Amino acid sequence: MERLQKYVTIAEESFSGYFYYLLNEITHPSWTNYFYWLLGLSLFVLLLEILIPWRTNQPIIRKGFYLDIFYIFFNFFLFSLIGYNALSNIGVALFNDFLNLFGIENIIAIEVQSLPVWAQLLIMFLIADFIQWNVHRMLHRVPWLWQFHKIHHSVKEMGFAAQFRFHFMETIVYKSIQYIPLAMIGFGIEQFFVVHMFAVFVGHLNHANLNWSYGALGYVFNNPKMHIWHHSKELPKQHPYGMNFGLSLSVWDYLFRTAYVPKSGKDIEIGFDGDHEFPHTFFKQMVYPFQKKENK
Repeated sequence: MERLQKYVTIAEESFSGYFYYLLNEITHPSWTNYFYWLLGLSLFVLLLEILIPWRTNQPIIRKGFYLDIFYIFFNFFLFSLIGYNALSNIGVALFNDFLNLFGIENIIAIEVQSLPVWAQLLIMFLIADFIQWNVHRMLHRVPWLWQFHKIHHSVKEMGFAAQFRFHFMETIVYKSIQYIPLAMIGFGIEQFFVVHMFAVFVGHLNHANLNWSYGALGYVFNNPKMHIWHHSKELPKQHPYGMNFGLSLSVWDYLFRTAYVPKSGKDIEIGFDGDHEFPHTFFKQMVYPFQKKENK
């Protein structure tokens, strides 16, 4: 009973703590303020799309634009407020309590605190991105995970905000798989904010209506001309589950032969087979993966 009360207290403190954190983010701008950095980067990339669009026939307020804007604030703020922050804190507490049963106080296997900050950030970025690349492949290959990931691929006109159209279960899957490897390396630096905002910026650009490939750096960093093929409705025979799975880095796709940029993808159709029957509203997309599908 005492242990149950402990988890209830964690949930209550997490909920109230995140509420005041979010309120403080909005009312007290600072250099490490996630809310305004997200807003600023979004407006900056939107301005690039307006000034130098790749698909000039695509409207600025493209199809699904407002839905994607709502997804931004839901997935990065409302979802945590509603319950994810509390659930993740309880999950960490449960995991630590499980370790304590075996006399293990922590699972740090590699100490990185002695390294320069830039080296810690680089290691964190590389490991996190490689894990995300593998999870992203799973989202395409595992049928029940694909039902959730379909939401992201329901985008029919590409723009920066499309990065955030994804089901909240993806956050749970990504973060759960990332937690143990990163915890084992002992990351505890506050500068992870820099890594996260850089990944958000790269993700914005990947989905943006921009004619950019970064030249030789395109073999290292994901880019709009590469990522458009990840959203291609027609998949090549050699990549039946998809291609170009990189989030920030493209190097994993080139190393493991999942890269595919055969030509300019400016005017290719994006989506997936049967996307004309896919729901177009937020609530219906949220419940879609949990609904029983008819065999056709």
